[in-house]
Amino acid sequence: MSLSACNNHPVTAQHTVRTRGLGRPAIAGLRLAATVAVLCLLPTMALASGSDIPSLIQDIGFCIVLAGVLAIIFTRLHIPEVAAFLVAGIIVGPIGARLVTDPANIETISELGLILLLFMIGLELDFRKLMTSGRVLILSGLLQYPLCILFGIGFTKLLIWLGIGGGLLADSSYAPLYVGFVVAASSTLLVVKLFQQTFQLDTVTGRVSLGILIFQDIWAITAIAILPGLNNPEPVPILLSFAGIGLLAMAAALFAKHIIPIGFRWVAKQPEIILVAAVSWCFIVVLLGTQLDQITDALFGINLHLAVGSGMGALIAGASIASLPYSTEITGKVGIVKDFFVTLFFVGLGMSIPMPEGSAVLVLAMLFAAAALLARYLVFYPLLYYTGLDSRNAFVTSTRLAQVSEFTLVIGFLGMQLGHISDSLNSSIIFAFVITALLTPALFRQADTIHNLLSSILARLGFRTDTHSNTADAQGEFAIALLGFHRVTSSLLHDLERSHPELMNRILVVDLNINIHEHIAAHGPQVHYGDLRNTETLQHAGVDRARVIVSSVSDNILKGVTNRQIVETARRINPEAVIIANAVELAESRHLYDAGADYVLLHRVEAARALGTAIDRALAGDIAAHKSATEAAEGTWHSRNEVL
Repeated sequence: MSLSACNNHPVTAQHTVRTRGLGRPAIAGLRLAATVAVLCLLPTMALASGSDIPSLIQDIGFCIVLAGVLAIIFTRLHIPEVAAFLVAGIIVGPIGARLVTDPANIETISELGLILLLFMIGLELDFRKLMTSGRVLILSGLLQYPLCILFGIGFTKLLIWLGIGGGLLADSSYAPLYVGFVVAASSTLLVVKLFQQTFQLDTVTGRVSLGILIFQDIWAITAIAILPGLNNPEPVPILLSFAGIGLLAMAAALFAKHIIPIGFRWVAKQPEIILVAAVSWCFIVVLLGTQLDQITDALFGINLHLAVGSGMGALIAGASIASLPYSTEITGKVGIVKDFFVTLFFVGLGMSIPMPEGSAVLVLAMLFAAAALLARYLVFYPLLYYTGLDSRNAFVTSTRLAQVSEFTLVIGFLGMQLGHISDSLNSSIIFAFVITALLTPALFRQADTIHNLLSSILARLGFRTDTHSNTADAQGEFAIALLGFHRVTSSLLHDLERSHPELMNRILVVDLNINIHEHIAAHGPQVHYGDLRNTETLQHAGVDRARVIVSSVSDNILKGVTNRQIVETARRINPEAVIIANAVELAESRHLYDAGADYVLLHRVEAARALGTAIDRALAGDIAAHKSATEAAEGTWHSRNEVL
């Protein structure tokens, strides 16, 4: 039945009761969705006749409009937003209304989402932090992927022996290997997004999960490089592929060490340029990697097959600048752009979902999803536990990684092109990804609860809840976070160093002036380059873990942000902190308190108080004694060893 026909039906009493139960916002959302759907379902030619919109823009427009409306409704109904994007893709795609005339357009754009995602993962590759997980990360990262492939192969052999899967599994000698790929890797895109949304990326489970995902991505990219040679295995092309990766990594590292810092230093005080510069660097490395064969051919007249895929190139680009002081700011800036393309990635995935050819495709998809979940508890969990992680963190990490990777979709598509697997088996892989993607948000939220329910059983099996891990959270709270650094902050840091030297390595400074960062760090604090306007930047720097947050730079010095905005942001990401802010105007103090400040400093009042004391002593005739007493306590002003 068409939507227009549905609108002509009389509203029954039962329908009235149901819609009243949804609430007015939900009803309004449903009406809006119906209206948009009706507009979207109009013939494409009719819309095209009114304008000359390029097909790419029109296709993106359909996808974004429907994805946005469905995301609002699904969020209201407490359904994961990923489902909204997938459903939007199904509606506009080949098995739906056929609104998108060229799915290749969206596939091209969605590829940008993966490139930017891998670039951001590279930015998270602070090996010093990751190595705090010690053997847990190294051993688990190296062993988990191949062990899961073996688990998947055994699982497939069992299905074939039981007569399940029919020709979809039995007709291809490569089917068990590809099922192994399905269960071996988790979704970097989904997991990192959920960790970022819940601000848990710096927890033990967050760091271990990120490390495992990075290892998985490297394994998956290696698999993609090896697959074309499976029909005629030759070690030389595979070794050359790794040589290309090594060559690109060395070139990027050298350039990032000696050249990139100079350029970033030029634009350090213009954070809006940071995004452009960072994405530019990402694509420089990506393009260089993909063009390595053309470069060697032009220079030496030979094709060494050194080309590096765009995904690995983006990962190398991010990792090469991860140690720069700008990485925190870049992560916050790129994250905003990445979300747009990630939305298109899932919509494009929804468009690629084929019409199931018989029930066997869906049955296998559910079995593959079940195998992926089983692998987390039969491979991931014991491996994490026996390499040193405590039972709770090992179980929670395993549960939160219980989904099929987007890289598996690439591997499945490549296997179909190479003739290793059938179209129908590839369809089962896609549906398995969809099933686990829809389950991921619930499993992520309930991971601790599931562990609590099973803890007694796990203990009887030998998995103790008491920790024997060497992965205790090394990133404890900061005592003080100084947002912005100017003259008052410089003097404050000097006084803190004299009166509370034990706090210096527990002080966080976030500031744009890269030229003074080394001088600040020399006194002990941890320094981050960051735009104080950006919530994600402050969150990533660790402001959410500070006991006291201080914004001492006045509004007439700050650029593009005010103390009131800083207080609102700080209060939002750290509700428990004590926030001290600076006001220039007397009336502004009330606004700062309303925004969430616990104490407001007025430089004019504090300076007047000190000046009043000096005047009182001068009138009493003992200004010299006052000067001597002040210098005995504070030192002479010209001898203070301050940053500024």
